[in-house]
Parts: sequence; C-alpha cells; structure tokens
Amino acid sequence: MRTVACVGAGVIGGGWVAHFLARGYRVVAWDPAEDAEERLRGLVDAAWPALTGLGLAEGASPDRLSVVATLAEAVADADFVQESAPERLEVKIGLLAEIDAAAPEHVVVASSTSGYSMTEMQVKAARPERLVVGHPFNPPYLVPLVEVVGGEATAPWAVEWAAEFYRAAGKSVITMDRELPGFIGNRIQEAAWREALHMVDNGEATAEQIDLAMTAGPGLRWAFFGPCLTFHMAGGEGGMAHMLDHFGPSLKAPWTRLESPELTAELRDAMVRETDEVVSGRSTADLIAQRDRRLIAVMRALAEVDAEEEREAAEAGR
Repeated sequence: MRTVACVGAGVIGGGWVAHFLARGYRVVAWDPAEDAEERLRGLVDAAWPALTGLGLAEGASPDRLSVVATLAEAVADADFVQESAPERLEVKIGLLAEIDAAAPEHVVVASSTSGYSMTEMQVKAARPERLVVGHPFNPPYLVPLVEVVGGEATAPWAVEWAAEFYRAAGKSVITMDRELPGFIGNRIQEAAWREALHMVDNGEATAEQIDLAMTAGPGLRWAFFGPCLTFHMAGGEGGMAHMLDHFGPSLKAPWTRLESPELTAELRDAMVRETDEVVSGRSTADLIAQRDRRLIAVMRALAEVDAEEEREAAEAGR
C-alpha cells in the first residue's frame, strides 16, 4: 500500500487526505470544483500542526499530495480509493460506477457516506463486489473511528481487506455484520441529539446546560468506556446482569422521548453475554481502577488545554 486516491475534497474528503498523508501515504486527489486544490491544500496546512502533535508516520509530508484534473487520473495507480462526494444518492451511484470503471480491478473502493447503504449505491457498478462503506467521523484526521460494511453485492474479502487497511492506517475499525441506516455511531449520537432538541423545544433546558451536562458528565466516561460498559459497572459486582435485573423496570420510565425495547429474557441474556466478552475477565476493581485512571487523564488534558487557551486569550487582549 503506497498510494491512496481521494475522490471528493470537501470537509470529509479533505480530512481523509490529511489523515492519509500523515500516515505516510502518497495521496492523489480529485474534486470537480474549480478551487478544489486551493481549499484542499489549505485544509491540509491547517490540520498539519495537530497531526504533527499526534505523531507523524515515517515519510509523512504534505508534499506527497497531488491534485489531478480528472477522476480517471486520480484512480489510475491507486492501491485504495476513498470516495467522499456530497450526500446525494444519484451522485454516489454515478460516481462509484465511474470509479469502478477506471480503477484497477483488484482495488477496493470505499465510500464515506454517512447515510446511504452500499446496496443502494453499488447498483450501476460493473464490479460491485469490491465496493464497501468506510464511514468516518468528522474530522477524519483526528477522530479514529471508521465503520466498515458491505452491500448485498459486496464480497466478504473486500470488507475484510478494507478493515485491515484502515487499521494499518491508524484507525479504530468496526466491521459491521449487516447494513444499518445511520450505522452505529450516528444512531447513538442522534439519539442524544433528538433528546437535546426536545428539551430545548419544551423549554426544559438550554443549549449551554445540555452541552455542559454531556461534557462534564457522561461524555467524560464515554471517551474510554461506552454506554454498555458504563452500565455494566453500574451493576457493581453483579455487573450487567444485576443492573438489568435491578434497574430494568426503569427503562420504561418517561425520561426519554425514545421508546425502549421490551427487556425480554433474550435481550437481557444477550446484553450480559456480550458485555462479558468486552469485560474479558477483568474484575470490577480492575475496571474501576482503569476508569478512574483514564478519567483523571482526560480531565488533566482538558485542564491543560483550558489553561493554554486562557493564557492565549489574555495575551491577545493586551
């Protein structure tokens, strides 16, 4: 793997370009906008200090970016293609078919779509078996998550290859078992967002209160323990099983505008089994120590940034 083609150079596509450059790849980009190259290089320059702070791979350099005049030229020598066109289904369908026709036949092509399924998008491609979704979180050059899933016509090898490539390129990868509208991260994020909109609409909380409730509350824990492991720990030594058995009735409490699923025996057992797999033999004491250590690290890092920003603001105000 040496060359990545990035088709589409907007906010998401440009973020991918910056990420791949920072990981030491040669990147060839194409975007139909007249000012695409200027905007793209500006985005890379703006992102580079943060990427340098995170640590660059050997050979990483903005100089390894080429912006070309045609899509065919962009993908001609690619070892992997990342498509990041606007979220319009007809655009995605046509563009993926063009990429498929122009790229070397063994190359995997991934779409950054945040809403469409690959089954919907691969309908006009001659080789749909190599098309996958590689859904990032914004900005792709900082947020590590990528959700990978194929469509009905995608071959399993393409999904596996894309997942392994993203891991090698420094990403945290979820290989999804099936297509799901909005994928996983977006659905969890949108649930919180809908609740926020309801509270503002009903005059129950302000945007400032909602954001502070998240950043000073569950958001800190969710940086390292997601909601499943967090609720497992709420059950104490009994873990997820105790939490569900003890607090299960509260799932129907009118705290949320979203309807909760019935806590059937099958759902209860699946949650316990799958959480035990995440826990992987660690004791509650071990988990508490890990949680507290990571929580302190996050809070210290935020405090350092807050102090730096206060100093910068004070100096700017002189």
